[in-house]
Amino acid sequence: MPLKLLLLLTGVAALIQPCFAAASTPETICRYLESDGKRTKIPGGYLKKDEQKDQQIYFRFRPNIDNWSVAVVDIRDKENKLQLMVRLQQPCKITQARQAVYDKAGKLLSLQTLGPDLVTVTAEDVVNPAVPDVYQAAEKKNPLLAIADTGVNYLLPEIQPHIARTANGNLLGYDFWDMDERPFDSDPRQNPYYPFHHGTTVFSVLAAEAPGEAIAVYRFPALNMCRYKELINHAVNSGVRVMNISMGSNNIDDWTCFATAAQNSPSVLFVVSAGNNGRNIDEHPVYPAALSLDNLFVVSSSDHFGRPGPASNTGSQHVDIFVPAEQVSVTDHRGVRTTTGGTSYAAPRVAALAVRYLRANPDADTQQIISFLQKRAISGQGNISAFGWIPDPTDDYGF
Repeated sequence: MPLKLLLLLTGVAALIQPCFAAASTPETICRYLESDGKRTKIPGGYLKKDEQKDQQIYFRFRPNIDNWSVAVVDIRDKENKLQLMVRLQQPCKITQARQAVYDKAGKLLSLQTLGPDLVTVTAEDVVNPAVPDVYQAAEKKNPLLAIADTGVNYLLPEIQPHIARTANGNLLGYDFWDMDERPFDSDPRQNPYYPFHHGTTVFSVLAAEAPGEAIAVYRFPALNMCRYKELINHAVNSGVRVMNISMGSNNIDDWTCFATAAQNSPSVLFVVSAGNNGRNIDEHPVYPAALSLDNLFVVSSSDHFGRPGPASNTGSQHVDIFVPAEQVSVTDHRGVRTTTGGTSYAAPRVAALAVRYLRANPDADTQQIISFLQKRAISGQGNISAFGWIPDPTDDYGF
């Protein structure tokens, strides 16, 4: 762990208090697993309420409750706030534990990984920390490039210099998920104890391939997708001309408000990922990639020979181009340099190319940027994309 991040975590830890009672011992968890007839079957598992402790205890058993080999015990308070999650193997061996930590006002501050004794803290991940007051400024002040994703880990020293700032030094962007000024990288929808982190890795590709750019950061509005209108308006008013969106879903209703807002913002080029479902999105749509918008540019991932990645979506109507993105060097949420791939990392390669072209051609409008990208592509891929592929999007040829 980077030293600066460790110091920040240490400072946070001094202000926090565990949210659950000390009675949550390994012995208590084992007793919870005993069948006492008080568990109610619910979708995906079972629920038991402990009235004395004002707790709700959720259980999941794999493969089933009568013959389980793995069990998960998820303890919440009466308001369903996270407390403790424990994963066990037969007969009652704790293999994983995670506790939520709150401040005195009840705000979630961090998630701690615990040892089998449920006391020893072995790791800690902060949640929604304050943006550092001082960090190195990006070389280019006026932000032309933005990311809308799960947020960015702005505590990382290697990420900070690339974040756009306002005139008074604040982070330029917003968290339209939690509706605050801390767009920290976190998607807790699938597992709130182990949030998914995506935005930091995508951001790191933008930072690497659009060096010196000040990148505005937006956490997408998962809880109310119609907030995309506010998000896009904020970006337009900040001078953004290219926005990277490496995400999607099968439900067009998730993206109707986005479509209207994007259509009403022709000055912005929205570079979006085609998706990783391994299907033709002309026939089986994924959104926003399958939306028909003049200022939407859809990118999929190929290998270094222009062949689609194993999971890359295709479509001669809705996929504009491919770029190599099956082996992309990134910085992940922890600050670790690693390699990953997929259409999520193809899109920022093209968004970075678009903004570099725009820097060299500041009077170019959105359609001129798209025309440049189309001309850079090499045709000959058949019916898997509209314009072909760009072998090396880091090459400034054609500027």
